[in-house]
Amino acid sequence: MSLQDTPRGERLHIALLGRRNSGKSSLINALSNQEAAIVSPQAGTTTDPVYRPMEILPLGPVVLIDTPGYDDEGELGALRVKKTREVFAKTDVALLVLEATTGWTEEDRQWLQILQSSALPVLIVWNKIDLLSTEEQKLCCQDSNDLKNIEVPSVFVSARTGQGLTSLLDELIKVAQEREEAPPIIADLINPGDVVILVVPIDDSAPKGRIILPQVQTLRELLDHQAITIVVQPENLTESISKMASPPTLVVTDSQAFHQVKELLPPQMALTSFSILMARYKGDIKELNEGLQKIEKLEPGQSVLIVEACTHRRQHQDIGTVQIPKLLEKKASGKLNFQFASGQTMPEDLSSYNLIVHCGACMINRKQMLSRITRAKVAGVPIVNYGILLAHFAGIHARAIEPLRKISFQ
Repeated sequence: MSLQDTPRGERLHIALLGRRNSGKSSLINALSNQEAAIVSPQAGTTTDPVYRPMEILPLGPVVLIDTPGYDDEGELGALRVKKTREVFAKTDVALLVLEATTGWTEEDRQWLQILQSSALPVLIVWNKIDLLSTEEQKLCCQDSNDLKNIEVPSVFVSARTGQGLTSLLDELIKVAQEREEAPPIIADLINPGDVVILVVPIDDSAPKGRIILPQVQTLRELLDHQAITIVVQPENLTESISKMASPPTLVVTDSQAFHQVKELLPPQMALTSFSILMARYKGDIKELNEGLQKIEKLEPGQSVLIVEACTHRRQHQDIGTVQIPKLLEKKASGKLNFQFASGQTMPEDLSSYNLIVHCGACMINRKQMLSRITRAKVAGVPIVNYGILLAHFAGIHARAIEPLRKISFQ
């Protein structure tokens, strides 16, 4: 997989925020060393958040998010500012781009407070210092009255000349490395030399010529940690185990094959699913697991939101729109009101739902998934993950959660 093939959900998201014409797009071009963003002297050139993949060593693949100016005006301007606010949900690090020639504005101060209240790592970038004389640059750097009570790192740059870009990258790396790291997918559940079986069904829902992202990521992490990994289809599972000198440490299956796999494995053999592993890797597995309690209390006529982070062509027996609704309605003993969301957006008002069922979130980053879980919690709506729900309906929820319990349920 090349750098450009790295999924957006696995990249560090760095958002550039600031007033119109503060130089956000120019800064992206300078950082990427290419004309990646349209630049114009006319204020408001960027009208929607724009995502630019690149690599910043040692951080690796990142996404730079160019946002509309938060001082935009009028009815359309308000919509653009709203789009800028929505970027917070997926932002890992924020660059607050200010004009060194004008200094702080009240809007700048307000947005810095918003960023800090959102617990986002922030770096202040004073841009356009090439428009200041040498003495003015010294004064700008030294006379930092506006910064005395603000515990946020700042750098001074010129996107046009490249001055200060090295310092910006150095500070960005520091800020980014201080953020909370995501837990591993599976590495802390096994030891080098352990045997792990991955059960990967190849059916109508499997993408042609490849396997899905959670399976690829799990396999790669196992290889990185020197585990002996065997990949099989469900119908080959029994034969594969019979040829082994000792039983596998863990079996990981696609959640849709739970019913089939549980019948083929001895009950003492550790079993979980890719989706349950993703529940921890991308979100809060404890919160998603607690959402399962609502399943037992579903009643006919209640509303369920089913969310998938990707958009794909629906199959005849699609898991999100067909299989899960059938299981839930059977449990509720009646019809439920289902609504569906896919891609990068979720309904703003979640309070009308009785339950949210979310996919494994492999196509969005951890920050965005945690934001969705928090929104559900604030709205008082239980949220559960596909894999946890399917393990419940397969009658093996406790068994499927057990491999992660000691580490993730303290």
